This record gives sequence, structure tokens and C-alpha cells, in this order.
Amino acid sequence: MTLPNLFANIGAIVYEADIATLQHAMSTGQCTAQDLVRACQERIAAIDHGGPGIRSVLELNPDALSIAAALDQERTDGHLRGPLHGIPMLLKDNIDTADQMLTTAGSLALVGSRVTQDATVAQKLRAAGAILLGKANMSEWANFRSSHSSSGWSGRGRQTRNPYVLDRTPCGSSSGSAAAVAASLCVVALGTETDGSIVCPASICGVVGIKPTVGLTSRAGVIPISATQDTIGPHARTVADAVTVLAAIAGLDPRDPATSAGSFPNDYAALLDPHALRCARIGVLRDVFKHGPAVGRVYEQSLATLAAHGAELIEVTLTAEAAGSGDGERLILLYEFKDGLRRYLAERVAGPGGEALPHNLADIIAFNNQYQAEELPYFEQETMLAAQAVGDLDSPEYLEALTISRDAAQAGIDTLLSSHRLDALVAPTKTPAWLIDLLNGDNYLGGSSGPAARAGYPLITVPSGFIHGLPVGLTFMGTAYSEPMLIRLAYAFEQATMARRPPQFLPTLNLP
Repeated sequence: MTLPNLFANIGAIVYEADIATLQHAMSTGQCTAQDLVRACQERIAAIDHGGPGIRSVLELNPDALSIAAALDQERTDGHLRGPLHGIPMLLKDNIDTADQMLTTAGSLALVGSRVTQDATVAQKLRAAGAILLGKANMSEWANFRSSHSSSGWSGRGRQTRNPYVLDRTPCGSSSGSAAAVAASLCVVALGTETDGSIVCPASICGVVGIKPTVGLTSRAGVIPISATQDTIGPHARTVADAVTVLAAIAGLDPRDPATSAGSFPNDYAALLDPHALRCARIGVLRDVFKHGPAVGRVYEQSLATLAAHGAELIEVTLTAEAAGSGDGERLILLYEFKDGLRRYLAERVAGPGGEALPHNLADIIAFNNQYQAEELPYFEQETMLAAQAVGDLDSPEYLEALTISRDAAQAGIDTLLSSHRLDALVAPTKTPAWLIDLLNGDNYLGGSSGPAARAGYPLITVPSGFIHGLPVGLTFMGTAYSEPMLIRLAYAFEQATMARRPPQFLPTLNLP
């Protein structure tokens, strides 16, 4: 029996299953939420911690089965909280949960401290009936420690691997979230993005990723990088499932002032129109990053699909300022990371063992130096050192960089959309997964997430094809709070292509 078929029989009830299918199974008595939790736990034991060893799951929630039992009882009593009732999902390890699980951003430096309340998105998911199954591994500190890092590596979880080809990267920083969803270790998962950290692992691991507008979802209780770019969004195997999660977590939050400007649809499910490409006007971006001929061929096939289903395609080009190198963005992130981490750590408390509590970035740097064998075996912390060296957020250098970077990106995207009367822009999301290289770091060749990241605008990536068995995705990009239109277009494209295939857990690629 081949590996994929063997694994399909372990925890088979959740293998490639979507939320609607599992809700039907629970409503008709074919299974319970407890069955779903056990099935996910079986697959994690067999595939993630054993077997191929994907290493996408850092820890399991010891309360998951008891939570599932309570939700099963609610169902028996006729009370359903919504479409996520009884659905197991993973959270990226930078999202606070005030339970028996840790929240560490993958770092051993935070193992000894605890949080006092759930992140707002975690609160919303619990209220919606989702079962927080565990924490997903991630690129440590959301890949903001070193410019020579290996995506998916953390001191706490070590290297996450790509379930399609195991010696390939899962990309980062929401690496574990995307890899776990791809391998059916959970039904859906939550990730975070500053620039590419939802959409890159989604593309490279063959799943759907939604990076919302900054302000659509709350960042309260999430270990930060950037107050102006961070956002929280889902990974799922279908657009419909990703939208279900987004609907549960979107909304205003007094704990995060950025959400005050939000506008939220009343019915996200109504957006799922398979005919939405008819008469849509879509701008085609070709020069956002250098991606090579193989990605270009898949992109051309995607464009042909869009056109065949009624979309009008218009060739457009972002200005150099909007597409820019991101030097100003890096400076912004250095300032905001230092300030945001200090604010975040001030809300944590010492753990039950009374371990030393880090209070700021300097404490994290000192911890890494003290435990170099565990935290610095392959790459250093030069990005953290650079952040520690910058000043406060009232620095003219920071304020100037913020204005230039954000305004140029917003103006570039908005000008294209308005001047050509476009509903959205499209671009290839990323190159195929590169080989994991712990010694030299990522062979990062660029991606299309940068302009929207700097603007604070939304992205949706959908599987669009394969290159020698490695997935690649198509990105839909829009202006602020254009999620409804992007969801319509992404769903219609998904239904037209059905490009996603389950991973095969290949040890390596035998290229001719």
C-alpha cells in the first residue's frame, strides 16, 4: 500500500473533508465532534510526529476531547453555534490561548511565561464552536530573527517540512498552519501575515490562504511584528472553508483600535458564486517578482481559465514605487517589532515554575545568546539586533519611511483599480517550494505579497497548478476591505479549476 493511501485510512473521517461534509456527518449521527478530534489526533501521531515527520504541530490541547464532548451535548440538546460547531482547528503558535497550551512564537524564551486571556480571534473561534486542537509550528518569531533563516524552523519545534515533498520548504512564517491543513491533520487553521506569511505557505503547501485587510480581524493577543501590517487569517483546503473561518473572526474589537475602520459583510456564504467571473474586470500583473518560465506557464493557464469563464483581462503594471524593494518596509518593521514586542510582553505573567519573564527584545536576545545550542544552531539573530538598535516610534526616520512605504503601495494599487475600472488584480503567488537548507537559509526568489502588505490590503491565494508535483497558487489582490469581491472571484476560479490535489509525502523529487 502506498504512503498516501495508508495515511488516508488513519483518521479517515477527516481526510480531505470540508466543513460542510463534517457538519452533515455530525448532524446525521455518523460521527461526533469527539470522533473528529480523535481522528485528527491519530493523523498527527502517525504523520506529523511519526511517519514522514512533518513537524507542523507543536502541541495538542489536552482539553480538546472534553471541549468536543460538551459541544456534542449542545448538539444533542438542539443548540448549534454555527458552521464551526465541533470543527477541530489549529492556531499558529503566536496566537494567545489562556488554557493549558503555551504561546511562544516557536521560541524557547517564552516557554516559562503564560498569557492571561485568549487572543480575540481565539475567543471568537471558541464562541463559534470551533475546537482549538493545538498549536502549529511556525518560523520562529514569525521569521523576524535572521535574514538567513530557514522558513518553518523554530527552537521549540525545529524544522517543519512540506507534505508534498518532504525535503522542500513549507515557507513561512505560518508554515505549520498550512502544512497541517494540507496533510488533513486538522480541518482548518489560523495563521498570521506581515508580508507573505499566510499566502506563501498556502501557495507552497497547496491550500487556500486569506490575508485580510489590516483591521478586518483583531490582532489583540497575537505576538506582533508590525502594528501597521500584521493581520490574522485562515488556511483551508477550500475557499468556502476559509470564508467560514474568516466570518467567525472578523469584526470590531476594542482591544485593537485598527478594527475601528472595518466594514464587514453580514453573510459571507452568499459571496460563494461559481459564476462570479462573468463580466469581471481583472488586472493582470506580470512583473511583481521574477518567477521563471515554469510558473509563467501555470500563470498563463490560470489566465486562460479566467478568460474562458467570462473575465475581461487587462494588462497592467504597478509603479516602481508601489512594487519597490521593500527597504523602507524593513525599517518600519524593525521599529514596530521592538515597540510592539515590549507592549505585548508587558501583558504576560510568569509561569507556574516562576521562571524568568522576558520583558523586552533585549531580554529575548540575551536568552538566545545564553542558549545558543538550542536557539542559534543554524542561523543568528541579526534582525533582532538591528531592531534593538533603532529608536522609538516618534523617530523622524520611522515616520518618513512609514508614510512613503504605505502611501506608495496604496496609491499604486488603488490607481490601477480605479483607472482601469478593475474588480481585482491577479499575480502568481510564489515560486514552487525550494529545498530546505538550514545552513544557508531560504532560497527566496520573491513573491507577489509585498505591495498589499505595505498597503495593508487583502490577498487571497488559491491553488492553481503544479510544477513537478509542487503546488503553486494564484493571488487575487484588491483595495482595502475588498474581501467580498476577492472571495467571489477566488471561489469562482477554484470551482473552474479544482486544481488542488492531496499531498503525496514524497521523500524527494526524482527529477529527470
